[in-house]
Amino acid sequence: MKKTIFLISAIALIQVGIFNLSAQQKTESTALFSKIDTYLTAGSKNGFSGAISVVKNGEIIINKGYGEANKDIQTLNNPNTIFDIGSNTKQFTSTAILKLVEQNKLNVTDSLSKFFDKLPIDKQNITIHQLLTHTAGVTESIGRDFDEISQMDFFEKLFTSKLLAEPGEMYSYSNVGYSILGRIIELTSGLSYEAFLNKYLFTPAGMKQTGYLLPKWDTKQMSHGYNRNIIEMESTITRYQETGDLTWHLKGNGGINSTQNDMLLWYKALKTNIILKPESFKKLTTSYPYTSSAKSASGYGYGWGVKKIENNSKRIAHNGSNGTYWHTLIWYPKEDIYIVYATNANSSKVEGIAYVVAKIILDESYVPEPIKNNAYSFTMVYIKQHSTDKSNELLTLLQDNYADDFRNGGLLNTLGNLLLRFNENLDWALKLFKMNVQLYPEDGNLWDSLGDGYNANNLKEDAIKSYQKAIELGYKDSQEKLTKLAKN
Repeated sequence: MKKTIFLISAIALIQVGIFNLSAQQKTESTALFSKIDTYLTAGSKNGFSGAISVVKNGEIIINKGYGEANKDIQTLNNPNTIFDIGSNTKQFTSTAILKLVEQNKLNVTDSLSKFFDKLPIDKQNITIHQLLTHTAGVTESIGRDFDEISQMDFFEKLFTSKLLAEPGEMYSYSNVGYSILGRIIELTSGLSYEAFLNKYLFTPAGMKQTGYLLPKWDTKQMSHGYNRNIIEMESTITRYQETGDLTWHLKGNGGINSTQNDMLLWYKALKTNIILKPESFKKLTTSYPYTSSAKSASGYGYGWGVKKIENNSKRIAHNGSNGTYWHTLIWYPKEDIYIVYATNANSSKVEGIAYVVAKIILDESYVPEPIKNNAYSFTMVYIKQHSTDKSNELLTLLQDNYADDFRNGGLLNTLGNLLLRFNENLDWALKLFKMNVQLYPEDGNLWDSLGDGYNANNLKEDAIKSYQKAIELGYKDSQEKLTKLAKN
């Protein structure tokens, strides 16, 4: 009888302990949600627009959007909003390569000469491993994302370009290196790059809103981009659909679109070895040193940046951006923390938000600095609300609150040129250019912009004098403008 009572008591204690642990975990999760949500909600009042997803110990702590996905129709960002993930495309390429290794169709030690004919001698022995780790010595890019170029011309131009270093000698981040990998995937599998990803990666993971052209996109969830919260662009998917394809400037290295929910499915698929075997996942996330020093704390895996941190742990992470969108993935395998961050209104003030959120999770005493409105958006709002006689007040505000952005004439010059581009507040554009040459009188580029400001305001003689000054200071591009203006 006593044994029975003891056993029942012990079970009761264990059950209470489990309950208390669960309650404690729930309390911690609620506290983390509150900290992150408070930080980002306040930031959304200063222009932050995007989404955050955090998983800890298998539990979703937060999965929420902030700000607007499309200001024209006032749709809000949410876990199903579609964002351009930029260079986070690379991890799909590297995973696809390892999938082909598992299928015994290639090896990471294979050289380019196995896949491409008539290669220049200096490219023949570049290996897949070197391409994956950005140590192949190939250049960063050979054109802009949406520049039209045929497949034949792209690879001819790429393979005849000069190497930056001997293969294997040094780390040098290369988008075109991953485009080569994308083409190897096609040549080896007999499928298009996107078709292979869709068949062997996205479909097994349950990811239906990830890709370029193949998904049946939910158009209501496609976000517009707002560079610095000022310059609007349509979803990059729209551009792919208009041409029916995308160029090799992007394919394999960037430009894939996805959602927060799909990227959570991607994490789950990698973690549970749905996509890759454990040994392949280890290769994917191994730190290959940037230099020959094996003691380096940081390195590059296959499509992931890998950093050793305290407590014999590591962080695998990667960013992606096209200037307007910004996307970050952070994964602490030992701590079982995974973060997906996306913004459709990129600026220097919001690029690091994922790492701030990581610190909130890892350090309970950490209190983040509030998210500030970026200097460009702040100025544009000020200009709409004030006349040019308040320009000195604006200058003081910028110098006091955005000192890091005010180290040279770039800020005011960009703002003035944006106003000219929008063809609005031309008086303010001229005022900004005038202030800039007063601050930096020896910069010929700024005098050239002042000439543009005068010209836009139909002040021909002042424009001519400004262009002449720019030429005196060595800015030769003003000569053509001066000649054209003098003829009129």
